[in-house]
Amino acid sequence: MLLRIEDIDPTRCRPAFEQAILEDLAWLGISWEQPVRRQSEHLAEYRAALERLQGMGLVYPSFESRAEIARLVAQRDADGAWPRDPDGAPLYPGAGTALSEARRQELMASGAPYALRLDMEAAVARAGRLAWDEHGAGPSGETGTVEARPGAWGDVILARKETPTSYHLSVVIDDALQGVTEVVRGQDLFHATSVHRLLQALLGLSPPVYRHHQLIRDVQGQKLSKSTQATGLRTLRAEGVSPTEIRHRIGVV
Repeated sequence: MLLRIEDIDPTRCRPAFEQAILEDLAWLGISWEQPVRRQSEHLAEYRAALERLQGMGLVYPSFESRAEIARLVAQRDADGAWPRDPDGAPLYPGAGTALSEARRQELMASGAPYALRLDMEAAVARAGRLAWDEHGAGPSGETGTVEARPGAWGDVILARKETPTSYHLSVVIDDALQGVTEVVRGQDLFHATSVHRLLQALLGLSPPVYRHHQLIRDVQGQKLSKSTQATGLRTLRAEGVSPTEIRHRIGVV
């Protein structure tokens, strides 16, 4: 097993959080190969992949703030429901692709904040039809050979001015560089696999096999989350719950 610390956002990822992860896993009796890969130590590798996509003409900067995007979405919704991605977030509604190269360079040189987005239509046209090998199941029971539908995500963000990568980009680079052959993760990432297959195809990376599993949910049917004050593993430990009890709770006997 490999352990990867996804700490590309320094404002949200703190050493204390990483230490808590290590302690919780060790308490559960889980061990992993060394060294641990920390994404913050490999930004140059993600930047190189981004530059390859830029060289293909598949990346462009957008300069709208989150507030401006929300306003544009509200305007689009007034004319009929603006499309949402599989996670429920509205697709990018801005005009980044319409800006001239000269105007883009002017704005970037001025220090304006920006996000680097994948031109989804051009990327899909270049990659063609894609699929992945699913050994688990999607939220609706999808299994076996699953057709990738990256277009449902719109022009996803691959990096920002202050961060040369995103989850989508860094995870496929990490998987390839670490020789990952099987990815086991929750069904909340099932649909995002379409974006990952697209990036793998564009960058010439071999796809792993995927196994998406069901999530542990609360009594309302929502996945456990800090934002809903769900009970964390550390709290359960403090209450005297044993590792064996945790495994029974999640169905691992």
